[in-house]
Amino acid sequence: MENIKKILLIVLILAIGINISACNGKGGFKGLFSKDDDIEIIRSDSEEYDMTKDEGLRETVLYFKNAEGFLVPVMKKIPWEEGIAKLALKNMIDSPSLRESLNQTGLVPIIPAGTEIRGMTIDGETGVCKVDFSKEILNYESEKDEENLIKGVVYTLTEFPAIKEVQILIEGNSAPVFKYGIQVNGPMRREDINLVKNSEEYRSKVVVYFKGSGNEEFEYFIPVTIPTLAPMPNVFTALEELFKGPPAEASLYSSVPQGVTLEGIEIRDGIAYVDLSFNSIDSINEKYIFDEISKSIGLTLSEFEKIEKVELLVEGKTLEEAGIQVDYNETIPAFANEY
Repeated sequence: MENIKKILLIVLILAIGINISACNGKGGFKGLFSKDDDIEIIRSDSEEYDMTKDEGLRETVLYFKNAEGFLVPVMKKIPWEEGIAKLALKNMIDSPSLRESLNQTGLVPIIPAGTEIRGMTIDGETGVCKVDFSKEILNYESEKDEENLIKGVVYTLTEFPAIKEVQILIEGNSAPVFKYGIQVNGPMRREDINLVKNSEEYRSKVVVYFKGSGNEEFEYFIPVTIPTLAPMPNVFTALEELFKGPPAEASLYSSVPQGVTLEGIEIRDGIAYVDLSFNSIDSINEKYIFDEISKSIGLTLSEFEKIEKVELLVEGKTLEEAGIQVDYNETIPAFANEY
């Protein structure tokens, strides 16, 4: 009897080892689903999904809107399960419980109440995600709501490394035009979030992170797309727009204090060296000021590849050389807002 127990124990250990090896190997999660399933297909050769210290939860970026109609990215921890991208969208559907959880932030949901996600597939080769909603998704009230809904869905899903483009279906059918005229007749990429139309003439666009507030207690960073006359998007133009401040008509503000100006920027070995000048060193010799400046710069530069850190300089000198004894977070922020 004792020998039989030992044999069963050995078989159990081998079975567990084979199972773990299969999940971690090249087949990985990809082998668990077929392309025809109406659930999410996760490519094992994509970047690894971030797991939190709380076992079974994933740090996931969801999009909501503030009172002024700006889309706001918010990191929330949601349970890890098969079809995690579908679950992310479910966590954005309007409901009394979601509104209650968002109430103190001043944010509201962008997907209408009663909406169901009927199915979702991801093509592992092209990165195109097709998501099928019920007809209730059309129960919004304005053209701005329509724009935020579409972009919020696209931006939320493309936060997942395996998804590059998103095609929206309604009741199993493609919807070439939504009710306020926005065309969605094919796969869509991340583009023009919170677009500020400051001019009819432009040659490129950059995404800059300004700040907004939901109420007296909460404030958050908001990505804003700004048209520019630069031949192509570049780090210097993006930071120029950041230091210029938000457009006058936008209900936004900058985390860069008045009297702080941009002198230049250089990228070396994944580090952005950002040279600043100040009207008065004494007025900014505090940690939270540098944290705010570095985060707004870091988020803005996160739109460009291969930048991992930001080092602030003062008129060409390091902070230590300039006599500023303060530490700040140099790493490019993983998330704009965490609540």
